[in-house]
Amino acid sequence: MTRPPPSVRTTPRRTRTPLVVGAAAVVAAISAALGHALLNPSQAPPPWASPRSPSAAPSQEPAPLPPLHRELRGTPGEADGVVPDGVTVLDDGIPAVANLDANLLEALRRAARDGAEDGVELVVNSGWRSPEYQNELLRKAVARYGSEAEAARWVATAKTSPHVSGDAVDIGPADAAEWLSEHGARYGLCRIYRNEPWHYELRTEAIDRGCPRRYADPTQDPRMRP
Repeated sequence: MTRPPPSVRTTPRRTRTPLVVGAAAVVAAISAALGHALLNPSQAPPPWASPRSPSAAPSQEPAPLPPLHRELRGTPGEADGVVPDGVTVLDDGIPAVANLDANLLEALRRAARDGAEDGVELVVNSGWRSPEYQNELLRKAVARYGSEAEAARWVATAKTSPHVSGDAVDIGPADAAEWLSEHGARYGLCRIYRNEPWHYELRTEAIDRGCPRRYADPTQDPRMRP
């Protein structure tokens, strides 16, 4: 028995011509835009560039200096009172010595001559200091000791430090400071603070009456109080 062939259905095809034409138009537009950008690079900023206003001009004002540079404008040197190794009270060519108070320097030199007879050399570890150098030392002290209050026990401000006025000197080495502590009063040279065996100032009355009682540290000195 023969079955009749299945009926064949004809499905009409959809026309895709408009879609193809539309896509082609988009591609053509993109190509034209890219071609224009390549031919005119000055008018086509890269995609990562920030948009700029045509009227905006770059600023000519330099960036401000950091606060430390604004105050110091360089590292303190000998001209600010930094003392090279081996400087004595006789070295007039060193500002830290030459800028000391004249009476203090004269007393130090008299003591140095007598100390030399005992085999002692008075070395200047620090003398006169510029305000900039004093401020730098204070900043370092705050960083080292962790607070302004603790740093004040060792370093004064530029406004109160007798080093800035040329009225104080730090003497070394240890044996020289010890010798001066024992004999300094006869020259009017006195150790001022118990925590600083190297720090000496001129007290002319000490020649007759001896050196005054020492402060525990600079925070006990009325001169250090603002």
